Amino acid sequence: MSPEPEKAVKNPSYRQVCSGTTGHVEVLDVELNEPEKHFEELVKFFFQFHDPTTKNRQGNDRGFQYASCVFTSDEEQKRIAQKVKEEVQHLVDQGKITSYSDKKVETFLADYNTFYEAEKEHQEYLMKNPNGYCNHFFRFRSWPLN
Repeated sequence: MSPEPEKAVKNPSYRQVCSGTTGHVEVLDVELNEPEKHFEELVKFFFQFHDPTTKNRQGNDRGFQYASCVFTSDEEQKRIAQKVKEEVQHLVDQGKITSYSDKKVETFLADYNTFYEAEKEHQEYLMKNPNGYCNHFFRFRSWPLN
């Protein structure tokens, strides 16, 4: 997906995305049965499971394609995502979240747009490569209280 779809390469290959020049970021496309009930929970999980303070980086992976981003489908989702992002920043500022690399939440929010599925060999990567590199893990298990 791309935060600026009009500038992005259409249906780029994995190698093209890895170049960091296509305007796309690697994302997981999630379809919720009842988004009005579960979207906030999903956004909180997102912040628990990766480091949103590393701009254009996740672990050893560097480049725009590894940016921390949340794509939203409507104004309510955008409001929720912004609220949770601000809450995370507040919790970091208060020292209630200390498991990130830095102190500034770099996650950007963008409108949901065209999703291009990864090439088959890049889907279910860890199932196919059980000892493969992964930088996603729980930074904290339960949501801290404000």
